[in-house]
Amino acid sequence: MSLSGVCVTAVESRPAGVIGTSQSPSHRPFGARVKAFVALTKPRIIELLLITTVPVMFLAEQGVPDLGLVLLTCVGGYLSAGGANALNMYIDRDIDALMDRTSQRPLVTGMVSPRECLAFGITLAVVSTLLFGLTVNWLSAWLSLGALLFYVVVYTMILKRRTSQNIVWGGIAGCMPVLIGWTAVTNSLSWAPVVLFMVIFFWTPPHYWPLSMKVKEDYARVGVPMLPVMASNKVVAKQIVIYSWVMVAVSLLLTPLGYTGWFYTVVALAAGGWWLWEAHALQNRAKAEVTGAKLKEMRLFHWSITYVSLLFVAVAVDPFLR
Repeated sequence: MSLSGVCVTAVESRPAGVIGTSQSPSHRPFGARVKAFVALTKPRIIELLLITTVPVMFLAEQGVPDLGLVLLTCVGGYLSAGGANALNMYIDRDIDALMDRTSQRPLVTGMVSPRECLAFGITLAVVSTLLFGLTVNWLSAWLSLGALLFYVVVYTMILKRRTSQNIVWGGIAGCMPVLIGWTAVTNSLSWAPVVLFMVIFFWTPPHYWPLSMKVKEDYARVGVPMLPVMASNKVVAKQIVIYSWVMVAVSLLLTPLGYTGWFYTVVALAAGGWWLWEAHALQNRAKAEVTGAKLKEMRLFHWSITYVSLLFVAVAVDPFLR
C-alpha cells in the first residue's frame, strides 16, 4: 500500500531579514494583527477536527453529553490544534514564502514576527493542556498534547520534507480528536474510538493527495516530496483507491461491534459508495492520462470533506434512533 520513502534536502531559507520583516510595527493595524493571529491557528482545518470530536461525544454518551463538557472540549481542542498549526507555520516559514498557496500567511507577509508566532504557539499548547487537564480530564489532556507534539515534531520537522509517505503517518495527529472526544466523556478508551481513529487514518491520504495533485508544482518547487510530486497521477490515483476501499470497510465495523445501528450503517454505505465512485472515476481519468482541469482531482477533495461530515453526523444521530 505504500511506496518506499524518499529523502530530500530541506530547502534553504530566504536571506535573513526577508521573511517576517515586510511590515514595520507601525504599519501593522490592531485589527489586522488580530486576524493574523487567528489565521495562525488555521480555523478552517480546526473546523474539520471539531466535526470529528463532538459527534463521538454523543456516541460515547449514547445521547446528549453534558454541554458544558462539550464546550470545554471544543475550546481545548481549538487551542491545542491552533498551537500546533502556529508552530507548523513557524517551522515552515521558509517554504511558505516560496509557495503560491501559502504566500499570504502572516509570517510571510510580516504581519506576525517569527518570535511572536513561536511564543503564541507555545502559549496555546500550554494553556490547552492545562485547560483539558483541569476541566475535562488528564487522559484527554495527554492525548491532546501528544497530537500537538506528533504534528509539530514527527510530521512537520521529520516526515514532511523527507518522505512521500509524510501525510500517511503525519495524519495520525488528525486522528486524535476522535480519541479525545471519547475520553472527554468516559475518561477511558474503547473499540469504537479506535475504529473511528482508523477511519480518519485511512481517510487522510485520499483526502489530501487530490489537493497535492492540484498544487504539486508548489511542493516540487520547495523540495517537499508529497506523493504526487514523486509519482505519476496513475500511481497516486491507485493509492487513493486502495486507501478508499480500506477506509469504507473500516467504517462499517462499528455496527457489527454493537456501537451503531441501522441509521449509521445506511449513511456509511451510501456516502462510502459515492466516495468509491469518485475515487475510481479519478483513477480512470488518470489512466487515460487526462491532465489539467479535466483531471478533476478537486472533486474528490471537496467530496472528502462532505463525506467525513456526513459520517460523523450519523455517528451523533444514530444513538437517538436505536
